Amino acid sequence: MSVGIVVAVVVFVLFGLTVLLVIGLYNKLVKLRNRYRNAFSQIDVQLKRRHDLIPNLVATAKAYLSHERETLEAVIAARNRAVSATDRARQSPGGTQAMQELAASEGALSGALGRLFALSEAYPDLKAQTTMSELSEDLRSTENKVAFARQAYNDAVTEYENGRGAFPAVMIAGVFGFSEAALLNPIGSEAEREAPRVQF
Repeated sequence: MSVGIVVAVVVFVLFGLTVLLVIGLYNKLVKLRNRYRNAFSQIDVQLKRRHDLIPNLVATAKAYLSHERETLEAVIAARNRAVSATDRARQSPGGTQAMQELAASEGALSGALGRLFALSEAYPDLKAQTTMSELSEDLRSTENKVAFARQAYNDAVTEYENGRGAFPAVMIAGVFGFSEAALLNPIGSEAEREAPRVQF
């Protein structure tokens, strides 16, 4: 056997192994990307449920809080911004800007809802109203589901980013369009992250 044939066989084998490695890495990245996109779809389902509950909650509160129109309008406006941000995030799950907008809008909505619930505490008739109580409980349950779905999404994004950034996958990720995916942080700003200060 001549040296040329041996070299050709070695080159062919190395080329074949390289192709198999690239195919394996590509398939792994596709699987990881699909996992975080699926995890985002679970967040989307829970956020839709949350957004759908809010108009009913506001309508129920409106009968008791008609003079608190500004608070009620703020909740609806925050809900509408959150719906728009969710729609944009659905078009680009994992996109940095989309995830930041979604986190900010959901944080603003949570703040507006918090003000509504704080206000409703001052109205015993509203607090005791069965529909308000049921809607509040549904919303709390949905908030928990959103938190679990967010954690699953963030875990899937982390796994994807680890797979995308590891050698040798990092060499092919950009070539095949596996772009960075962003986490969905539950808090919109650093100021919100700080614990409230109580002074006596």
